Amino acid sequence: MNKVEDFYKLLREHNIDFFAGVPDSFLQNFCAYISNNVDSKMHLTAANEGGAIALAVGHHLATGKIPLVYMQNSGLGNAVNPLLSLADPEVYSIPMVLLIGWRGRPGEKDEPQHVKQGRVQNALLEAMEIKYQILGNNYQESVNDLINYAKESKRPVAFICPKDFWEKEQYPKANAGYDYKLPRETAIEKIALACKDSLIVSTTGKASRELFEIRKKYNLPHNSDFLTVGSMGHCSQIALGLAKFTSKNVVCLDGDGALIMHLGALPIIGSQSPENLLHILLNNGAHESVGGQATVAFSYDFSKVAANFGYKNFALVDNEDDLISTLNKMKHSPGPNFIEVRLSTHSRKDLGRPTETPINNKNSFMELVKKNDKHK
Repeated sequence: MNKVEDFYKLLREHNIDFFAGVPDSFLQNFCAYISNNVDSKMHLTAANEGGAIALAVGHHLATGKIPLVYMQNSGLGNAVNPLLSLADPEVYSIPMVLLIGWRGRPGEKDEPQHVKQGRVQNALLEAMEIKYQILGNNYQESVNDLINYAKESKRPVAFICPKDFWEKEQYPKANAGYDYKLPRETAIEKIALACKDSLIVSTTGKASRELFEIRKKYNLPHNSDFLTVGSMGHCSQIALGLAKFTSKNVVCLDGDGALIMHLGALPIIGSQSPENLLHILLNNGAHESVGGQATVAFSYDFSKVAANFGYKNFALVDNEDDLISTLNKMKHSPGPNFIEVRLSTHSRKDLGRPTETPINNKNSFMELVKKNDKHK
């Protein structure tokens, strides 16, 4: 394993001092080190990977320096457009370094949503004509060579970070200074029990895993839940598309990092005004599923944002009693409705993963919807 500090010093030798991106579990030690050792002006957790590329372009335009953008390989999809239509040598020719966590690497066990991405990742970079290196031991020479190539050719390059590349150093988690007590799993449990007759669309990460475990705990069927195991930031639009074409009530369990990633979903929901949609933001102020890096979500009252975008009823709660009473009120009120739940970053270390495949989840969910679908 390799020390983040050594890699950082190598970057600084090339005058790389600006960092932007979206956190990844394979990069969490890198992200933590940057958070703890770089001035906040020089490190921005972006809304999404495309936004991180744009931030990097802006930094280069102002300084002439090479920025670094970090992301999980699933985030390449968000980054393709600005990489090809903005930073590419045939457009504005912007040099930058991409640091990409390699989820779903062939031959390594990973979750279903990462397998295809991990398999096609390198071919995708090659199709985009982005030179890359896979980080390994004695990486210094290859890193120097590729960064020099980025400088000379004025174009993006990429370093691929495998699992367990970084030495496990203990950094304090971001997001200190907040003291919300309600665990996310407890909140999801109360929501699932209060909304037994609803369809639930849950966001990627630990929220979907916790929902699956709660159903198992109470011996409840899983077929009323659609677990959005990938596609971060899109669960609310899945929920909207579902709500428009089913007579059942639909609950969207969203996350703060996911909501910020595609915040434009809120006015679309408001404009469509689905009466059967309850949108719940599980806000712990962190990208907790990939290491606990802070989001900006505690700086804003998203219930007021939802109100401005046309949601009919809205509330901000931070404890179990208020959550239950608000749920009981809103599930009987025409929507779209919005509840922001402020949470702690606590989660169980023994949290399991869904034992049902995504295809089986989809099929059983669709069968249940069909029984109640007024458009069948």
